[in-house]
Amino acid sequence: MTNELHQQAFDTLDGWVGEPAGGLPEDFFLFLSRYTPLINVDLLIQDDRRRTLLTWREDETYGAGWHVPGGIIRYKETAEERIRATAQRELGTDVAFGAEPMAIVQAIEPDRRERGHFISMVYRCRLTGPPDPALAHREGAPRRDQWAWHESCPPDLIPAQAVYRRFF
Repeated sequence: MTNELHQQAFDTLDGWVGEPAGGLPEDFFLFLSRYTPLINVDLLIQDDRRRTLLTWREDETYGAGWHVPGGIIRYKETAEERIRATAQRELGTDVAFGAEPMAIVQAIEPDRRERGHFISMVYRCRLTGPPDPALAHREGAPRRDQWAWHESCPPDLIPAQAVYRRFF
């Protein structure tokens, strides 16, 4: 009886999710993130002047603020593949990086229902080409998905990434 119930549950989930390697539907992803820590990569990109490259985030999950570019690893995706996909998506360029993360950071937000537990592998990265100039923040209020170099930690770093202040 238990095996039959498990199979019914898996059949229902498979019908909901489809092929997980293609990305999860948002509602399923939020459901899953209530019960499972998420593993992601964060790209610490600094130039030879020790400036740090950040992107502007503005969403319902974390609000508005600067953040270290990063992404949640998808099913059957390697950390290396996610690093490259994140660099392309957030910066429009490629990065070089070491084989091992420079740090592993765990973040637990007890009051958050979805996406409240992350295990982040932080990789020191180097740009192999310039970031997309169309996404550069030049003046005024930053807009979603813009990037900028920072000589020190900005006051509007998203709170979930406060642990990264030590790298500035």
